[in-house]
Amino acid sequence: MDRHQKGINGELIAERFLKNNGYHIVAHNYRCRFGEIDLIAENDEFLIFIEVKYRRSDTMGLPEESVTIQKQRRICQCALFYLADHPLKERSVRFDVISILGDKITHFKHAFEFHQ
Repeated sequence: MDRHQKGINGELIAERFLKNNGYHIVAHNYRCRFGEIDLIAENDEFLIFIEVKYRRSDTMGLPEESVTIQKQRRICQCALFYLADHPLKERSVRFDVISILGDKITHFKHAFEFHQ
């Protein structure tokens, strides 16, 4: 399985996890000139921009450790681009990371704040 396919599988696992926990998926792989956001979801309180990281083992470190400050900035820029076309409806914005290590899923809510 190539890297792209692993990423897709990780996103499918994360999507299933979110749906099972009451989230509504708004968009998959939202792309703009600044980059990509893996998943955009919502609940009663938040519009949530989610980065999904998947690894089979921790030999290269934990998946969530690869969400660097540079990656966070790109996600925030994409989020601004998305929000320009999709205004918020009485909700706040949140940035989450879903880390998948083998079969273990960890959902980091409020994983980082807005960066410019």
